[in-house]
Amino acid sequence: MMADSIMSKAATMEIPINSNGDTGTLQEDDSLEQDLQQVMVSGPNLNETNIVSGGYGGPAGGIIPTSSIKGPAVRFNPEYLDRRRGPAPGPGSSNNNTGNSTEEVSRGVAVEKLDSVKKWGINTYKCTKQMFSERFGKGSRTVDLELEAQIDVLRETKNKYETILRLATALTSHFQSMVQTQQALGDTFTELSQKSPELQDEFGYNAETQKLLCRNGEALLSAIGFFVSGIDTLINKTMEDTLMTIKLYENTRLEFDAYRSDLEEQSLNPRDGAAMVRIEMAQQDYQIHRDKYERLRSDVTIKLKFLEENKVKVMQKQLLLFHNAISAYFAGNQEQLEQTLIQFNVKLKPPGADKPSWLEEQ
Repeated sequence: MMADSIMSKAATMEIPINSNGDTGTLQEDDSLEQDLQQVMVSGPNLNETNIVSGGYGGPAGGIIPTSSIKGPAVRFNPEYLDRRRGPAPGPGSSNNNTGNSTEEVSRGVAVEKLDSVKKWGINTYKCTKQMFSERFGKGSRTVDLELEAQIDVLRETKNKYETILRLATALTSHFQSMVQTQQALGDTFTELSQKSPELQDEFGYNAETQKLLCRNGEALLSAIGFFVSGIDTLINKTMEDTLMTIKLYENTRLEFDAYRSDLEEQSLNPRDGAAMVRIEMAQQDYQIHRDKYERLRSDVTIKLKFLEENKVKVMQKQLLLFHNAISAYFAGNQEQLEQTLIQFNVKLKPPGADKPSWLEEQ
């Protein structure tokens, strides 16, 4: 009931303000004044707070330290403050020093985080502005024609190699089904040759043929699996690593152009004292992002060069393997097929190696 009475009075009362900023005399009871004093004591310390000004034409940085704001002194009840803080520490106690050091560390971490968020916000704003300017044709962008052409070729090559990988994977699946069918057909012929004496030789010939085709098919599956694994590594590891570096390069290029445009805009302003300070800061930011851009552009150039060399070596080996294995299998040359596996160090997979285990099927 006491709280409701206070809120009712605070909501309906009017506080007259004199010309010098002092409040007039309140014609209310003393209990409301004491409660308001207690609220002021338990509230935040205004001298340690920064007010962010978002208005147009404000001071530089938009930060107004409230220590510069003058106003009437706030009266408070010392006894209430003592009750909140508890008994004073005895002589020689280090609790006060420990509390102060902890408070300073916490305050330092908070300031560091606030500064990081501020820098991130400024950078995001500049990059977003630059991105929209480029998209609508109002801003300029830095272009390395030779490097951009190489990046486009890499992305096109990656798309084509992904098509090869998809088709080779489908071929493996279809051929594996055929080999499994041949295996089942050979087992059936063997069983019938034992149960049909009048057709024993005919069933026996067909059983041996299907088993031979099955063994050769397993050898071809091992070769195709080796081919698929090599292409997958080239696409999803080697090329993807280079494309990640390219993505970082493109983001850095956007940041570089954003700070370059900002420096150009600052240079067009009148050259007063404050403007010269802003131009100098913009020049420093521009140089930092230019160095970062140049470094990543060099990294991309080097990775593209090594990627091209690696791609040629890998594809020469994989394409030769694929050709020799397919040719030997469909020519019925079992010896050449085995020699191809030995030449490229391809291990023959045991039958059913690609099938899931009984634990995976559960």
